[in-house]
Amino acid sequence: MATFANIGANFPGCLPPLTPWAANVLTQRKAENSKDNPDAHCLPLGLMQLHEHPQPRKIIQTPGVIVILYEAQAGVRQIFTDGRALPKNDPQPWWYGYSIGHWDGDTLVVETTGFRDDVWLDIDGSPLTNSGKMTERMRRLNYGTLQTDVTIEDPKAYTKPFTVRVMHRLMPDTDLIEFICGENERSDAHLVGK
Repeated sequence: MATFANIGANFPGCLPPLTPWAANVLTQRKAENSKDNPDAHCLPLGLMQLHEHPQPRKIIQTPGVIVILYEAQAGVRQIFTDGRALPKNDPQPWWYGYSIGHWDGDTLVVETTGFRDDVWLDIDGSPLTNSGKMTERMRRLNYGTLQTDVTIEDPKAYTKPFTVRVMHRLMPDTDLIEFICGENERSDAHLVGK
């Protein structure tokens, strides 16, 4: 779980291979105690934070799409498995990006692009930009364990691709609970009729 706070915890120097621009962004975010982390403002977490988050998720598989329901921030992610390609027409950027997946034997391979330009990979604030691509390779090792290898490519933020391994404990026949995050809600004062 060390990589939840710092995605580079297992790399030399405890840092991923940052470009100078990304090193400056990370230094600034850490100096500000990660005050702008989306999670602190009831906004969606980055996919890497969701992989590392201790709150559970539910994976629903249908013939054309896999849906992941995250208890954290009540997130919903779609992974299209109907054979389509990643969009090449500069789609609307999303918090979770645009994901397509296919099976390689018993491994689900998911490619994701189309991220917003302000994604946080960890609590410290390692950045992911709209030029980033994430490739996840998920496979069940045994009845209770899901292994996910996440490869991150982002030439704006990192000097080379790197991979982080996440081990998930499977908990079948469990339910997610409601997650309502409204402490930083500030739009209520602007609603008509107040």
